[in-house]
Amino acid sequence: MLQNSPVLDKELPPITTSITDTPGTPAKRPGFLGRLNPIAGLVLPGLLLVLWWYIAEVAHLLPVNQLPTPGRVWNTGLQLFNSGELFRHLTTSLGRVLTGFVIGSAIALVLGTLVGLLRPVEKFLDPFLQALRNVPSLAWVPFLLLWMGIDEPPKITLIAIGAFFPVYLNLVSGIRQTDRKLVEVGYIFGLKQFELIYKIVLPAALPYLLAGLRIGLGQSWLFLVAAELIASTRGLGFMLIDGENSSRPDIMLVAIITLALVGKLCDWGLQLVEKRLLRWTDTFKGR
Repeated sequence: MLQNSPVLDKELPPITTSITDTPGTPAKRPGFLGRLNPIAGLVLPGLLLVLWWYIAEVAHLLPVNQLPTPGRVWNTGLQLFNSGELFRHLTTSLGRVLTGFVIGSAIALVLGTLVGLLRPVEKFLDPFLQALRNVPSLAWVPFLLLWMGIDEPPKITLIAIGAFFPVYLNLVSGIRQTDRKLVEVGYIFGLKQFELIYKIVLPAALPYLLAGLRIGLGQSWLFLVAAELIASTRGLGFMLIDGENSSRPDIMLVAIITLALVGKLCDWGLQLVEKRLLRWTDTFKGR
């Protein structure tokens, strides 16, 4: 009988080591990249800054009217900041991006959910949206001017178009990647259709949706420059174009650096939201 087995009568020793701890193997120390991790993101920008300084100020490989020195760009940025002009351009562009991003994402959330859940809606709507997705952003500019005038609506609409498609595509993919066994378990437990969507399908699609939101926010900043081509008198895109028209590459670089920094801050904010909403997941985090 099993209950009289000598193996079962023995008291098992407590397990004190993890799977990765093997006897005789010392614990791994963090390598150079691990120790560098807190400042790793600053290494490449620092190297590019040094290269820029060498090309523009030491080797003079390009004339100043093509590539100004880092010092000149810094002084121009300080002048624009102290005069308040940079802040006015920044707040205008930030308001346009956030408004267009929210509108485009909200529409994508509704349509993506319907297309992902309902096959008839997918057959009716998705081919049309996939065709529109391949239209270049600048192709919309003349029609938006014709339909909406030259005020804020065409700019915000163009940014919303840029935000819509990444959110829509990722959400539909996330819904379709939901494990079918989870849905069957929901049916077994008697969940109604709305409860099934709310408790199983949408949580399973949440990582895809958050990835789409991050891509959509980045697309919103990309579409901003095209949007501010539409008879704009303020904004970082206008500042970039104005620097080109006035042959001021230092102003152009200030606009580009500001776009990069603000875009990164917005993405970082969404990353924090993503980590908080997905803290329940147990996924591979990299090594």
